Amino acid sequence: MTGLIAILRGVTPAEVAGIGHALADAGITGIEVPLNSPEPFTSVRLLADALGDRCEIGAGTVLTAEDAGRAQEAGARMIVAPNCDPAVIRAAVELGMTPYPGVATPTEAFTAIAAGARHLKLFPAGAVGTGGAAAWRAVLPPDVGLLPVGGVDGTNLAAWAAVDGVVGAGLGSCLYRPGDTAEVVGARAGELRRIWDGTSQ
Repeated sequence: MTGLIAILRGVTPAEVAGIGHALADAGITGIEVPLNSPEPFTSVRLLADALGDRCEIGAGTVLTAEDAGRAQEAGARMIVAPNCDPAVIRAAVELGMTPYPGVATPTEAFTAIAAGARHLKLFPAGAVGTGGAAAWRAVLPPDVGLLPVGGVDGTNLAAWAAVDGVVGAGLGSCLYRPGDTAEVVGARAGELRRIWDGTSQ
């Protein structure tokens, strides 16, 4: 998938469906529940049941192949990680999910690609920078997409969207913080989507 991914770190099962609907209504097509959230697999299942036909639901902060399997059983279609673990990447691919491994160097990028990843999470995005991402683009396979995560918000989303090969972005605390209402999250999502749509290639 491409486009914006909402990172709902700290979301609870009681609120996740309402927030998910607000995100989908604002045009956000990817939703990630990090596994260090309360009852994350329950939230993944609730999102998949409610929005699986409108959004790509995923699990984040996935550090083991076993957790990739649990996420898939809960209905996840993508696996997002802060690191580059070939075992997690291969498990996600074998289970029919899209892996987004975290990479911060060209070496990690090519390790992830060799394990089967076609989407790379640039994390933390600020450490790589738009200039670094543009330089990577010159050597990465053309079908590999880049997804900056970490420090991406309304102030720099347009700059990231303008970089060749950046196919989306992960939005965390600028979009959702624990305790935020669905209405608040939906309004933020709409504004971020407008920024992305106005500049994406």
